[in-house]
Amino acid sequence: MIDLSQFIPFDKVNAAILGAAVVERTLSQLRGVFADSDAYERALLEQGDPLVYSVASVELATGDGDLHYGIGRIMPGRVGQEYFLTRGHFHQWRPAAEIYIGLTGAGRMLLEHEQTHHAYSVDLLPDGVVYVPGYTAHRTINVGDTPLTYLGIYPARAGHDYGALVDRNFAQVVINVDGKPCVVQRKQFLADLAVIR
Repeated sequence: MIDLSQFIPFDKVNAAILGAAVVERTLSQLRGVFADSDAYERALLEQGDPLVYSVASVELATGDGDLHYGIGRIMPGRVGQEYFLTRGHFHQWRPAAEIYIGLTGAGRMLLEHEQTHHAYSVDLLPDGVVYVPGYTAHRTINVGDTPLTYLGIYPARAGHDYGALVDRNFAQVVINVDGKPCVVQRKQFLADLAVIR
């Protein structure tokens, strides 16, 4: 149990917060998230069911002015050309913004505005901040060779809406091209895969 009146230590390398609940997601729990479904099925056979990411969350209070926070950790790895990533989500309370602070590793965030459909990506690096505006879906991707850890701070009433992305997913995909991360349009990536296969 976390005591609000005390200093709450966290471990930025292992993405742990003293007393916080931890949610873990393995590869088998991310079906439909990666664009290349054939590579996903091969990865399950070849890699088994590795841990892809975990989040330790703290929800101390739920009033209108309160904040929640959590530390995420995404392991290094790939499914085909795609890097390990989070499911990605909108906030249930769409106006809620969020701040991400890079702690360790090298990451990229995909952001996509629900109303304008403007899609873009931002680096998530140690000692840097990424601002996620309201009404914006966001997904975090580990583009490095070591675990990516980051701190996320968001309004208590934000909530998570994963369902809105189940059918359409994100418009962009981050893939490995010649050892470097490259952001491509999902439709073009899938069209290129169809030609190759």
